Amino acid sequence: MGKTLKVLMVDDEVQFRTTTKKLLKKRGFEIVLAENGEEAIEKLKEGPDVVILDIKMPGMDGHQVLEEIKKRFPELPVIMLTGHGAMPSAKEAFDEGAFDYLIKPCDIHILASKITDAYLSARKGVPLEEKRASDVMIPLDEYTTVKSKQTVKEAIMQLKRSFILKVATSRIMETGHRSILVLDSKGRVLGILAITDLLKAIMPKYLSAPKPSMADSVQYSPMFWKGMFIKEVKELVKKRVDEVMSLAPLTIDGGANLMEAAYMMVTNKVRRLVVESSGEVIGILREQDLFFEMEKAQRGVF
Repeated sequence: MGKTLKVLMVDDEVQFRTTTKKLLKKRGFEIVLAENGEEAIEKLKEGPDVVILDIKMPGMDGHQVLEEIKKRFPELPVIMLTGHGAMPSAKEAFDEGAFDYLIKPCDIHILASKITDAYLSARKGVPLEEKRASDVMIPLDEYTTVKSKQTVKEAIMQLKRSFILKVATSRIMETGHRSILVLDSKGRVLGILAITDLLKAIMPKYLSAPKPSMADSVQYSPMFWKGMFIKEVKELVKKRVDEVMSLAPLTIDGGANLMEAAYMMVTNKVRRLVVESSGEVIGILREQDLFFEMEKAQRGVF
C-alpha cells in the first residue's frame, strides 16, 4: 500500500498493549499506545489513521471514547475489541459508528487485516485498489520451516509448536499454519510437509496392495488394526523429511492479482502457493487467506 499506517491502540491491559505493539510493528504499522479513554482522547492529536479500542476499561469505557472520537473526527475508523460475553455491547458499538468489532482473543493476522480495511474504508472518493498476493500472504519469517535432511520426528515437533499459541493474552494470539516448508541447506524451498503427508506416510504398503476378496472382512476387524498406528509412527519418525514431504508448492509473483492466485489454486487443485519477489521466496499464500479477502469484498471493504 505504500503508506505506513498509524494505529492508536487503547487498552488497560499492559501485556496486551506491549505484545500487540510488537506484533503489529513487525507488520509495518506505527503504533501509538493509550492505557485508558482519557489518554486516548489526548493522543488523537497525533493523527492516527485507525483506532483499536477495548470496550471494557476503567473510567471512560469504549462506548464513551467512541462517542468522543466520532464527535471530533467522524471519519476516523475505530475497531472495537470485546469478549464473548459482551457481544450485545459490541453490536451496539457497531451501530454507534465503529468500523467493526473483533472477539477476544483475536488472531493477529485478522487484526492486521482489519486495520488496513478500516483505513481503506475511510478514504472517501479514493478508488479502492485490489490487493496483491504479497499483501495477503503469510511472510516467510512467520511460517514454520524445517530442513530436508532433518528427521520426521523433528518435523513433527516443529509442526506441533506451530499449533501452540506463540503469543497469547486474554486479547490477542498468534497461531500456527498446519504445514511446514521444507528447505535445503541454502534456504531454498524443496517441498512442503503437511499433516496429510504424515498420514499418508504411516499407511503400510500392504493396505493398498491387491488382496483376495475374502480378506476384506479381516482387514476391517478390530484385531487387524490393533497396534498398527503406534508401530507405523515409530517407523515413520526415523525417516528424513525429504522421504515423506510433498513437492514444493507452485510459485506466484508477489505483485500478482488475487484472481490469478485463485485461478492457480483451482486449476492445479492446490491449497497454497509460494510467493516470490525478484526470485526470492517471501511468503506463503493459503486458500484461507483468499477466503478472508472474498468476505471483505462482499462487504465492500476490499
